[in-house]
Amino acid sequence: MGTNNKLAGKKALVTGAGQGIGRAIALAYAGQGAQVVAADINEESLGGISQVDGITPYWLDVSDTVMIDACGSAHPDVDILVNCVGVVHHGTLLDCPAEDFREAYHINVESMYHTIRVCLPHMLAKQDGLIINIASAAAASKSAINRFAYATSKGAVVALTKSVAIDYIKQGIRCNSISPGTIFTPSLEGRIASSGDSEQALRDFVARQPMGRLGQPEEIAAVALMLASGEANFMSGSDIVIDGGFSL
Repeated sequence: MGTNNKLAGKKALVTGAGQGIGRAIALAYAGQGAQVVAADINEESLGGISQVDGITPYWLDVSDTVMIDACGSAHPDVDILVNCVGVVHHGTLLDCPAEDFREAYHINVESMYHTIRVCLPHMLAKQDGLIINIASAAAASKSAINRFAYATSKGAVVALTKSVAIDYIKQGIRCNSISPGTIFTPSLEGRIASSGDSEQALRDFVARQPMGRLGQPEEIAAVALMLASGEANFMSGSDIVIDGGFSL
């Protein structure tokens, strides 16, 4: 991704930064000179990047609004917010208990509402700010089997993104979403391991990708870096689908 310090002087808050896509984005931003607050509920997972120059680990449970407010108070000067959290429930509508549906919305959508609320005032004061929300190709462009709660909530993330974008576009705020396809992350590895037949589960995930492979977190991070680097300043309200052909 180069070492041109494209993000020098910027401060970024990345949620879900302990592993997978969030971790890759935090490392990419720090590698380009940003000061990154890497937030995650799993303190142990943050340990792996806590020694990286430019990264400040921060324990954050995005389901807790008090903790989000505290994070906003501790870091009131965020220029770039990346919302990269998500919980995946398996099943159809009839398989989905009400509590799972509520949890999907609480973690996947409401957390973004709250983090944006604490970061937006500083951005508005500067008339400059970037918000990136991680959605999903399973919601943005094509449904995935047995992902009712996840797809519904991630579809709401795309709508949230467009709403924030249009409301604040004249005040220097850009808000975009990224909709990944099947990415090889610890979360996916966990679902594969719990399937009962991990080898078949992996083959099934690969088979739904026309490109014939799973994506890598760094491939999503490269687009998040492009959005933050100034190379996409004319882009707001867009949902960028990176899915290896899943939606074709």
